[in-house]
Amino acid sequence: MNAIRVMLADDHAILRDGLATILEADGFCEIVMQAENGVEAVDRALESRPDILIMDLSMPRLNGLEAVRRIRQAEPGIRILVLSHHAEREYVLPIIEAGAAGYLVKDASGSELRRAVSAIHAGKFYFDPHASTALAQRHEFSAAGEDPYGPLSPREREVLHLVCDGRTTKEIAQQLEISVKTAENHRSRILSKLGFSNTAELVRYAARRGLID
Repeated sequence: MNAIRVMLADDHAILRDGLATILEADGFCEIVMQAENGVEAVDRALESRPDILIMDLSMPRLNGLEAVRRIRQAEPGIRILVLSHHAEREYVLPIIEAGAAGYLVKDASGSELRRAVSAIHAGKFYFDPHASTALAQRHEFSAAGEDPYGPLSPREREVLHLVCDGRTTKEIAQQLEISVKTAENHRSRILSKLGFSNTAELVRYAARRGLID
């Protein structure tokens, strides 16, 4: 059997290395691409078109939830397994709604990771016990399909993450290759759309919605 083509997206290099070691043992998988932030994950997934993308939920620049949405919209054939420290249904259900094929809490064993990858590659879905419980209780979570970013545009979602990372307007402009004025306009529109008056309120909102750690 040919090795499963896998891409890894996590902002911690040591974790990516550990996942690669587990998955590449015995020729089970081939790691074809890696990414360290959400924007990079989207770009590189669409470039490499792996069989399976293993994605961390909490990522810099663009949250894993939004990254999953963008990838699934652009390339539905890429199957996505989400890894997370969070087991609560307010984290699990939106990522499933976004189109992930599996959800695994990061304290899972290497053997469970391999089982999840194998199942997803076979066209099945794989949800660990935490995610399965959340699915069973789905009717209790009325906001399951609610977009945690609210009315923000794709570009504004990127800017939100940079603001929450503590970047200045000038740094945001350099990062996104836009003018300082455009970056400032994005910040102002984000606050206006979400009904906040300052950055501190925005950061608290992002934390409550699970958009940042």
